[in-house]
Amino acid sequence: MKNIKAIIFDAYGTLFDVNSAAEKCKDKIGDKWEGFSSYWRTTQLEYTWLRSLMRRHKDFWQVTEDSLDKSMKAFDINILMRDELLNLYRVLSTFEEVPKTLKTLKEKKFKLSILSNGTHKLLNDLIKNNNLEGLFDDIFSIEEVGIYKPNSKVYEIPLKRYQIKNNEVAFLSANTWDVSGGGNFGYNSIWVNRNNGIFDNLDYKPKYEIKDLNKLISLIS
Repeated sequence: MKNIKAIIFDAYGTLFDVNSAAEKCKDKIGDKWEGFSSYWRTTQLEYTWLRSLMRRHKDFWQVTEDSLDKSMKAFDINILMRDELLNLYRVLSTFEEVPKTLKTLKEKKFKLSILSNGTHKLLNDLIKNNNLEGLFDDIFSIEEVGIYKPNSKVYEIPLKRYQIKNNEVAFLSANTWDVSGGGNFGYNSIWVNRNNGIFDNLDYKPKYEIKDLNKLISLIS
């Protein structure tokens, strides 16, 4: 991949493991923790899309709370666990290879940034709690435009900041709809297929498909 001037990462599900909050409570939740975690994530995303369509914006933390409340009812999770789950969501773990890959890219002088549904505070807290300070040139949040991915206004944010073209961006996401959103906008979108998924039919095929970030070094270099 040539002439890349910025490498932009999605955060949730790509750099940070959205299942790690529920997983840390699996002894309390029991065998249903994976189903519960998946339902929470799906509901969270659905709420971002529905709020964008209805023009009833709430920030990502409020959406996370609302989707958790529904999910806890659906899976009959003790309401007393609510604060614990929310606090754990603030400190989601990275996937294993993420820190080393980011440090290698930084050493190679690539411009690195995050483009996420999360608020600046949520993202900065995740970076701090995972000891990733100093690795990103910029943290871009959808709060800058007040609408969620995959709206094209979101993907415009880094271009305005860097004064670069769509095709000079390598964009990585584990979310197929996000890969399609960025790709249809004009990014060189790379699908981080962590769970052996099937790609959506949304008028875009990713430039590359990788299982994790380890292969990114050879693609970009």
